Amino acid sequence: MRRWILVLVLLLFTVAPAHGKTAPQKKARTQSSAPQAPAKETGDQEEPYKAYIVMEASTGKVLEGANTHLRWPPASITKLMLSLLVMEKLSANEIKLTDTVTASRDASKMGGSQVFLKEGETFTVEELMKAMLIASANDAAFAIAEFIAGSKDKCVDLMNEKAKALNMVDTEFRSVHGLPPSKGEEEDFTSPEDLATLARHLLKYRKLLEWTSARSEPFRDSTLIMVNHNKLLGRMSSIDGLKTGFYRKSGYNVVATAKKGDLRLIVVVMGSPAVKVRDDIVEEKVKKYLPLYEMVPIIKKGETVDREIVLTEATQRKMKGITSESFSYPMLIKKKSAIKKEINLPEKISGEIKQGQKLGELLVKLDEEVIGKVDILSPTTIPKAGFFTRLLRRFGITL
Repeated sequence: MRRWILVLVLLLFTVAPAHGKTAPQKKARTQSSAPQAPAKETGDQEEPYKAYIVMEASTGKVLEGANTHLRWPPASITKLMLSLLVMEKLSANEIKLTDTVTASRDASKMGGSQVFLKEGETFTVEELMKAMLIASANDAAFAIAEFIAGSKDKCVDLMNEKAKALNMVDTEFRSVHGLPPSKGEEEDFTSPEDLATLARHLLKYRKLLEWTSARSEPFRDSTLIMVNHNKLLGRMSSIDGLKTGFYRKSGYNVVATAKKGDLRLIVVVMGSPAVKVRDDIVEEKVKKYLPLYEMVPIIKKGETVDREIVLTEATQRKMKGITSESFSYPMLIKKKSAIKKEINLPEKISGEIKQGQKLGELLVKLDEEVIGKVDILSPTTIPKAGFFTRLLRRFGITL
């Protein structure tokens, strides 16, 4: 009996240690096979933009977009509104490109991108416009704002008045340069659609496009070479402007324009996480739409409308009108044949006909939708006939 008890004790001591070793091994296996925290997938990466728009420049037709009315800080793109004020004053002969601008103390203290203006230093309007649009110089922008409006605050007021006049409903400017606001200040805000509208008006000025398309330009007697921040200029031959903007909260923004023949596109991208991401989006949209669309000339100014109007009281019995202006439209190339013209003219007109008098309208339709209209005018003056002639006509007698 004692022998059996001894055997049982030996067995207990042998099994217990083995079991003790197994438990931690099992626990280790459980830890290694437990699901790990998932790594960030592609969907968790930053979005490529906050908003964008693709617009045809001549008509304002929106071809594509996302969040087009999102209010977003534009950073240095703010300078485009200041540029429009300058171009309008140049056009009205209120200022000249050769006018001299003197840098103030405040202008010389601007941070960020700059051409290092010194207080009292003088440059022409054209030199500072190049600095502002090519080098995105904040000091140049401040000096120009003071020159055209008397002060920065008065210039901001003019910028907001112009935004309101252009129906830029998402826009409010608080600076002339787009720098991040200092403590206690507010940011500039605008949207892709508002910026595209602004770009449409800027594109009327060839000089501005000349500046924004320059990849580099000398400044201060060539002691400083300004390099354009818009790297799309060297990347795509069709792109010839307009302006980039960046600070940390705003992200990378751009208002770009591209041209093929008479067709011009405007692409605005806001809030991208990187320059390459932003520029890739612009390139994608330009490559997509430039080959698909064509600016189609539909009506020529002064062409004769092929329908006669009866003149009941004029010396001439009938006449054909002419178109008041030309009309072209950006069309999908495959849909050019779908364009229709509809003539709206009265059958008869009484009294004297004056040269340039509106007779009716020529409507342009695409898939039954009116996409444009042009006035039909009298090409000449036709006097009223005498009483006897008009009386005979009432009885159906024609002389």
